Amino acid sequence: MFISDDRKGVVGTINLDYRSLYHHFECGTYLYQTPCINDMESDYEATLAKCREVTKESVRNEKLFYKVMESLMKIIAPLM
Repeated sequence: MFISDDRKGVVGTINLDYRSLYHHFECGTYLYQTPCINDMESDYEATLAKCREVTKESVRNEKLFYKVMESLMKIIAPLM
């Protein structure tokens, strides 16, 4: 989701990487001056309020379960 100048927005499955932009058929909708852009911005702000900063220290202090899952996900990530 992208929002610009409270007037323009894009929502969809588009990722900003090489595969997504040149090889995959992903989909997005461009919105211009529609009321739902305010809803998108409100949703973004609500999500941002639930986020936390990830630092080297916070990664070091993660539970063992999450560290093991991270390692497993790195193995299968290229297949996704």
